Amino acid sequence: MEQETVEAAQAAQAVEALSAEEAAQMAAFQEALEEEKRAQSGDQSQGTGQGAGPREIDFLLDIPLIVSVEIGRTRMLIKDLLQLGQGSVIEFEKLVGEPMEVLVNEKLIARGEVVVVNEKFGVRLTDISSPAERLKHLK
Repeated sequence: MEQETVEAAQAAQAVEALSAEEAAQMAAFQEALEEEKRAQSGDQSQGTGQGAGPREIDFLLDIPLIVSVEIGRTRMLIKDLLQLGQGSVIEFEKLVGEPMEVLVNEKLIARGEVVVVNEKFGVRLTDISSPAERLKHLK
């Protein structure tokens, strides 16, 4: 019971840091998770009394997310940034062969390697963050 209270407090802190749109999405997601927990535990007080079958949470499937892949980062002085021109090369901290970071709404959810599929870039996922790690990244 204490674990659930701590998780709820952490989730509340994370939601405060999100934008209004993300907060609304997170609240809907948390509500759906709570409904699913109630359904799994057999709590019928919120239901129709006909049993706790799978809940309809299809509305979550239509929430748009921004998926991006980060190839690297670097720090640069404004004077160096202003000197960039066509053909300039920006060196990143990430080494060749290191996994790329897959971000969803700017939150790390996985790492993977770059692949080419039908002349387009893609990412083969090699490491997916656990739900606990993803919740930690919300802060």
